Formats: sequence, structure tokens, C-alpha cells
Amino acid sequence: MTPTPAGTRAGQVPEPAAAGTRASRKFAERNWVGGSFAWLWLIVVMVPLYWLVITSFKTQANYFVTNPLKPPSEFTFENYQLVIESDFVRYFMNSVVVTVGAVLPATLISFMAAYAVVRGAGNRFLQGVNGIFLMGLAIPLQAVVIPVYLIIIKMELYNTLQAIILPSIAFAIPLSVLVLANFIRDVPKELFESMRMDGATEWGTMWRLAFPLTRPALVTVVIYNAVGIWNGYLLPLILTQSPEKATIPLALASFQTQFGVNVPAVAASVTLTTVPIVLLYAIGRRQLVSGLTAGFSK
Repeated sequence: MTPTPAGTRAGQVPEPAAAGTRASRKFAERNWVGGSFAWLWLIVVMVPLYWLVITSFKTQANYFVTNPLKPPSEFTFENYQLVIESDFVRYFMNSVVVTVGAVLPATLISFMAAYAVVRGAGNRFLQGVNGIFLMGLAIPLQAVVIPVYLIIIKMELYNTLQAIILPSIAFAIPLSVLVLANFIRDVPKELFESMRMDGATEWGTMWRLAFPLTRPALVTVVIYNAVGIWNGYLLPLILTQSPEKATIPLALASFQTQFGVNVPAVAASVTLTTVPIVLLYAIGRRQLVSGLTAGFSK
């Protein structure tokens, strides 16, 4: 028989050996293939961002004679100055007004509609409304841009920011209702029953129980819709005409002339444009990941 080490019982692995075994098992369980692809994808994503930032600090003359991925020998802020002097602040504020004015109402309407669909699962009318929302997912914006244009003309809203906000709300609602409804279904029914036993109304239950519990899904919907509306190009192009009502995507075209494109100036404007979206994602990244996964767990 092999002698048992002092201080240990028969069959018991010594503590250092057990720790080493756990470390080896943890090392073996790591997904090296997935981790390698993740790093590769990170490089693929970061290279365009790196090129965008360094290009914004180059002059237009140096951009065409130097390596695109090589940092400039002398950093210049002329491109950012040109962008700001080209009414960038006005375009930026127009995009902020359109994005906030569309995302907030769309999120609130979608949340209330999703709550009604989930809580009134046996109601035929609500089932029909939910079917209409699902049908809205199959209708692309490009297919109905002419009817939207005619409706905006009839409402006398052409060449206004409201002309962009209203269709943006309509096209943001279907997917938002789907995400929020799937998330609300995961809330235990016992919580709703306990709220009802405490005398809470459906309105109070919605705002005091469902709203706080669906925060990850709400953040997901807000970020997804904000990115889409912030980068929207078709609606501002069709429904506005004057430069005073232009948004940032339309403003980027002002750096293109008959004889070429001011690439460093475009890079500077795009860099400034992405800052709000990056900050929004940085603030709500954890809630975003939770909202993308938890709502579809069943």
C-alpha cells in the first residue's frame, strides 16, 4: 500500500495538488478557439476605427501621399475646425432632436403595448394588434417611402424635423414591442399576482413592477433605435429640403465636391458623430447584453 501523507485522510488529495488540479481543469476548459476568433474580430473592428481617427488629423494633401495606416508626422486640427465652421453644431443638434424625439415616444409606446399584449394574452383584439406589430417587421422603409412622403405633404409637415420624427417612431415600434414583450413574459406571474393582492391597479403594476424589471430590455431598445435613427439617411433626404433642417448623415455630403472628396474632413465629422453613440453604448453595455439574451431565454 502507498503510505498516506501525514495530516490527510485516506483518499483525500493534498490541498496543493487539489489546487493544481483545479487550475489545470480551468485551463483546459477555456475556449481557445472562440477566444482566438474574438481577438481576430476585435482587430477587424478596431482597424477601421484606428484609420478613421488618424485620418482626421491628416491634411488632405498628405492623405494621398502617405500610408493610410501610418499616423501623421504632424497632427493638425484643421479638419475639425473646418467641420465646426460648416454648421456642424446645427446638424448635430438636429440629429439630437430627431433621435431623442423619436426614441423616447417609441420606447414608451412600445413598452405599454408590450405590457398589454402580454397581460391580455387571451384578448382577441390585443392579439390582432400584436399581429399588426409583427407584420410591421416585414415592411421595409424603402417600400413605403412614397406613401410616407405623401402623408407628410398632406399633414403640411414637409421640411420639418417632425417629418422625420413621426415615421421614425412608427418604424421603431414593431421590433421594440417584440423585444419588450418577450422580456416581460419572463417576469414570474407570482409577482403580478402579489401586486394584485396588494390592491395595485394594472397601471400601477406596469410602472412599479414591470418597468423596473424590464430595464435591460428598455436599454437595448433605446440603444438599437438610437443608432438606427441617428444614422438614418433616407428619411432626412426625402422629407427635408433646406440645409437648416439637415441631419448629420446629410451634412457629410457637403464635404464632397465636383472634383473630389475631402476625406480627412469626412473622417473628422464621422469621428465627432460617433462620440455620442459610443458614450451611449459605454453607459448601457451591461444592460444591453442582458437585454439581448434574457428576453429570449425561453
